[in-house]
Amino acid sequence: MLPLRTILSRSTKFLTDHGVPSPRFEAEQLLAHCLGMSRLDIYLQLDKPLEESELQTLRPLLKRRGNREPLAWILGSKGFYDDEFSVHSGVLCPRPDTETLVEVALQQIPECSDEPYFIADIGCGSGCIGLSLAKARPNVRLFAVDVSPEAISCTKENVDNLNLTDRVAVLKGRFFEPIPPHRIVDLVVSNPPYIPSHDLEECEPEVSIHEPRIALDGGADGYDVYNVLIPLAAERARKAVAVEVGIHQADTVRDIMAQSGLHNISIHADLGGIDRVVLGLV
Repeated sequence: MLPLRTILSRSTKFLTDHGVPSPRFEAEQLLAHCLGMSRLDIYLQLDKPLEESELQTLRPLLKRRGNREPLAWILGSKGFYDDEFSVHSGVLCPRPDTETLVEVALQQIPECSDEPYFIADIGCGSGCIGLSLAKARPNVRLFAVDVSPEAISCTKENVDNLNLTDRVAVLKGRFFEPIPPHRIVDLVVSNPPYIPSHDLEECEPEVSIHEPRIALDGGADGYDVYNVLIPLAAERARKAVAVEVGIHQADTVRDIMAQSGLHNISIHADLGGIDRVVLGLV
């Protein structure tokens, strides 16, 4: 039986050889997941010998990661904002950059109010954006909308996990079609597909091979969904529209918002200093 330190070293080398970013960190996460430990526990038990059954659990997970399958799919969850979200194969993995959209949206929602505040999360994916807003503001009522059956299933699971079933409706359909016309929508949030089609093949394999193209491909110039979503959102929202954007897209999206009748439009950078969110008021 080999000690944990040897398995950690070999796992790190395997991931390094397959071009996985942060191979040591990810090897630690995979080992912790297989052994039911924390990453700290691993370092407290480096001399612990591993059973063959434990190695048999680890090997296929390492192989999947070596094939550049997203780590969140392998682990089954990803931390985002203040919570852990279930993430299924076929669903876009939450990114830290998207937390900027949550922060910007929260500034629009009253902190202390008995009046319901209605949000539509269009293209909800795992549900991480809208559900983070609902968790942070008890007055939020959320419509989580997506066309993907995998996304709908994943969002419903996260609604249950976060005990938000009484405040969230998960709806399958395009844009605002599944939200009844008489339903109020105060704020629209969305992280739409915005990568230009020709750029997708140049992305990391996690994106170019594995993650769902429908959640990533923004058309020839990256603006296909914005050109449809923003005018619809400007008509439907009573108060504001906030969307995530890719690098160098903020100015064009701001123009689309202005042409759609939104005003007081602002651009917000993520923690890396990249313009990441565009907000327009109704």
